[in-house]
Amino acid sequence: MHTEIGQFLRYLSLERNASELTIKSYREDLIDLADYLVEQLGAQVQAKLVTPRDLRGYLAALHEAGYSRASIARKLASLRSFYRFAQRQGLSDSSPAKPLRNPRGMRKLPHFLSSDEINRLLSAPSKKTVLGSRDRAILETMYSAGLRVSEVVGLNDGDLDFEQSIARVRGKGRKERLSPLGRYALDALHGYLAQRHLSPKEAQGRLAPVFVNRFGKRLTTRSVGRMLEKYIREVGIDNRTSPHTLRHSFATHLLNNGADIRSVQELLGHKSLVTTQIYTHLSTANLREVYLRAHPRAQD
Repeated sequence: MHTEIGQFLRYLSLERNASELTIKSYREDLIDLADYLVEQLGAQVQAKLVTPRDLRGYLAALHEAGYSRASIARKLASLRSFYRFAQRQGLSDSSPAKPLRNPRGMRKLPHFLSSDEINRLLSAPSKKTVLGSRDRAILETMYSAGLRVSEVVGLNDGDLDFEQSIARVRGKGRKERLSPLGRYALDALHGYLAQRHLSPKEAQGRLAPVFVNRFGKRLTTRSVGRMLEKYIREVGIDNRTSPHTLRHSFATHLLNNGADIRSVQELLGHKSLVTTQIYTHLSTANLREVYLRAHPRAQD
């Protein structure tokens, strides 16, 4: 089965243009399954020989090992994707994962910041230093466009269009989208880029990285995480705050201020509206306030 898994991972890389992180997740999930099946069924196990009962046993083992519902659901999604590929390639006549249901459980609502907390956070970096200007530009850009941390560190000079106030963003699966940039983000970017120093290796015109470290090299996602941790301590914001919190806050604030969910879906680069709908739960309290204020028979 390891050979079939290898074929699937090559398909993801070469034909689906999947990111390294996506391929890594699939590899870990499927190798975990293969190891379990080898232990249970023997070394000659093949994709076409696996039954729904075998997979139920695997899921039960995950439950016993203490995996969360979310982790089990993700592994099951990986199995389904693998078997869709296996069927197309003639490696399996059917999918033993098809009859299996996702584990039930409440979906955790994403953590987001209030407008006041966002303002405090974005004002924390100093404009008097290059690194402070860079940090302010990163935070403003992430919140302004709702970017993932991988998307913001992946920006190149050629991706920024200051005349149109947009950025070309490469999201999951390297899918591109155009994201608008607000005035505060544009001002912060102008201020930072006027001071930025690129290493000779990185100074490649339109391919030069927008955000660099003190050595002039492209910033990493981990560096952005450490930077954010410093500022949330300074301003006293909830320590659950992560780079992705800015993206959650972006979506929540848009919906709270009247944006329609389809537009927010496009801005976030979500393939499915279902993914975006999680943010509607965060807007319930705001909608109730609007209802109580506007409906003539909502209250005495």
